[in-house]
Amino acid sequence: MKHHVSGDRNVYDRCIFHVFDHTGRALLIAGLGVYPNVGVIDAYATLRTGDRLHAVRASDALGDDRMRPAVGPLRITVDEPLRRFRLSCAADPADPDGLSFDLTWTGDFPALWEPHHLQRTGDRLTLEGRRFVQAGHCAGTILAGGERFDVAPGEWTGTRDRSWGVRPIPGEEPGRAAELRPEGFHWLWIPMRFEDRFVMVVAQEDADGHRTLNQAVLVREGRRDVQLGWPRTEIAYRPGTRHPESALVHLTEPSGKPLEIGVEVLASSPLAVGAGYPPADDWQHGTWQGRDWTDRRVYDLSDPAAHPLAAYGVTDHSARFTLGGLTGHGVFEHGSFGRHDPSGFADFTSTAP
Repeated sequence: MKHHVSGDRNVYDRCIFHVFDHTGRALLIAGLGVYPNVGVIDAYATLRTGDRLHAVRASDALGDDRMRPAVGPLRITVDEPLRRFRLSCAADPADPDGLSFDLTWTGDFPALWEPHHLQRTGDRLTLEGRRFVQAGHCAGTILAGGERFDVAPGEWTGTRDRSWGVRPIPGEEPGRAAELRPEGFHWLWIPMRFEDRFVMVVAQEDADGHRTLNQAVLVREGRRDVQLGWPRTEIAYRPGTRHPESALVHLTEPSGKPLEIGVEVLASSPLAVGAGYPPADDWQHGTWQGRDWTDRRVYDLSDPAAHPLAAYGVTDHSARFTLGGLTGHGVFEHGSFGRHDPSGFADFTSTAP
């Protein structure tokens, strides 16, 4: 989008893609965003494999051509709108073992609108986003760390979303907002792809469990979307952490019949490490890095203490889902910070027993 109704510096227009195998061996996350009112375009890609997270980030001055979603070595090509995309990251000649990929992402189900997302700090509107989500399959090649990953339909799954509106970017003086920090925040964003259906669950809760965002929908090609009630989630955390290892998602069919989906986490990638989401301390989306900036690095995730901020950011988990006799794959995106009464977390230091 070239012009936006708001002059707010935090205006953004961004997308994210997930590509992951069904064994938990690899999880690729890639995204691109433009920030018209600060004149920035940036993109990133991370690959989690084993304890290594390979990251590529690029940023530049935003030009006039909004039909060219590319920056540095990262590019998105729209081959067929809302259906087929090419995702690519050029190799670094100076580092042949660095992350590169060439992938085709194909949607298997229609894109689904998510609820209009509003968030206020005190009386000020700090987030207003529109977003849609989609699930599909992928094909192509990923190279990193001397390994080659051959991405094939049936063995790999893809999810994506696209959002735009107003969303905080770093650099603004907080003013009185510093006095209005929430006691707690709990977030779940769960796109689940099965062979013949797509299920989407999203929920955001305050410290006391009050829900400010809520959706549970079944999507099937050629049929009307079906609402699946008020989702409830039971999460089994790794002791001493807020890292989910498995979960049960409780839904309700229109008839009132309960519907239960099992979740098994396969691989995890904290968005605050490498991907530029807050509270990352080395790079965040929308920040001016100068012209033609590219950064490549490899993070060691074997020691959680080496990345203390990751626990205070959202983490994307590739996951296996079971629904009756069906098995599917998707993303279990989770973030829980501060007090959350339904989970038994009393404050920011609380973890699972």
